[in-house]
Amino acid sequence: MSQNLERAFKPAMLGKLELRNRLIKAGTFEGKTPNGVPGEQLLNFHMGMAEGGIGMTTLAYCATESDGRLNDQMMFMHEGIRPQLTAIIQKLQATGARVSGQMAHCGNFSKNKHLTRLKRPMGPSRQINMLGLPSGMPFAGAMTHQQIDEMVQTFYDAGVFMKSVGFDAIELHMGHGYGLSQFISPRTNRRTDEYGGSLVNRMRLPLRALEAVRKAVGDDFPIIAKISLMDGVRDGLQQDESVKSAGMLDAAGIDGVITSGGTSSMNVMKMFRGPSIVHGMIEQEKNIFMKTGLKILGPKMFRNYPYHELYFMEGAQQVRDLLKNAKLIYIGGCSTMASFEKVMSAGVDFVQLGRPLLADPAYANHARSALDAGKSYASGCTHCNRCVALIDAPGGIRCPELHG
Repeated sequence: MSQNLERAFKPAMLGKLELRNRLIKAGTFEGKTPNGVPGEQLLNFHMGMAEGGIGMTTLAYCATESDGRLNDQMMFMHEGIRPQLTAIIQKLQATGARVSGQMAHCGNFSKNKHLTRLKRPMGPSRQINMLGLPSGMPFAGAMTHQQIDEMVQTFYDAGVFMKSVGFDAIELHMGHGYGLSQFISPRTNRRTDEYGGSLVNRMRLPLRALEAVRKAVGDDFPIIAKISLMDGVRDGLQQDESVKSAGMLDAAGIDGVITSGGTSSMNVMKMFRGPSIVHGMIEQEKNIFMKTGLKILGPKMFRNYPYHELYFMEGAQQVRDLLKNAKLIYIGGCSTMASFEKVMSAGVDFVQLGRPLLADPAYANHARSALDAGKSYASGCTHCNRCVALIDAPGGIRCPELHG
């Protein structure tokens, strides 16, 4: 039995938090909070993984405020959902799993018509809001300094709330084209003030958000960050700058860095790899204009990147070599026991899993049992990506191979 593979299934520390193994359910929006309220759908989804042996599961897209949601079916952190969220977290923790909340803000990438603080989606610079076009929200504005300060305050307030309802850790979403990553990316950040230009300036807001959350939760509460190693577009964030940004987060006291890639707004297939999601999106889309647009532009918008295991490994290794204190959390095509062994051998501290856990929520227990028996185990996930298109479908995300 390989000691490196065995290492993946032994307890490990994330900051001052102990996880029963090094496997973490990735934060992938579940589509299971109708009207923005967490309930049985969300609990049942995560309970399968918690009972299935995962070290920590991540409740995805916990928006810092109502205006930070991509759509009005996402939950945001406020007192109105305290009892429901507390109950879910406690039931998941009773299985022995830890529970993280993915704290996020959509910035200028939104189709949420129910804005409360803002009149329109706002980001670092004025631009077309592609996601909002079918919803009559075609334009996004440039945030003022006051609005940046107000956004930072929402991260602090959300941090106070999330710790108080019982989360064990917070994952700051700084990737995939959402609010904080819009400031990091030179493609979406064209500012000429202290928040734009150099990487140091473009990281100013993300670092302020981290500082605010740290102040809210204290030094002993784990905070990790998901970054994009690259945007996947020519004039977007490239890997060399992304690696440097991970170093900045490490110096600022982050407890862990998740090395993902791609963007939901510009090149989502860089994130997933494998068959294009456009066919499933066309099938699920109800807006006739959006459906027509997807048929015409979809093949160009959703590029073809053949799937292979460990497709973000090179960038992750560069980040690993730079980190002095933070843990390295790998994500990106790590779905076999052979891949677990490779990443553990390379010095990765934790692995986040997405699609394999949809195919087999009890993957952690099944793999552990197989390892004890000297056998290998696979979740059955074929990386067909049909699950991705179901985020906005009734009932939310699921593995179509298992659940139809």
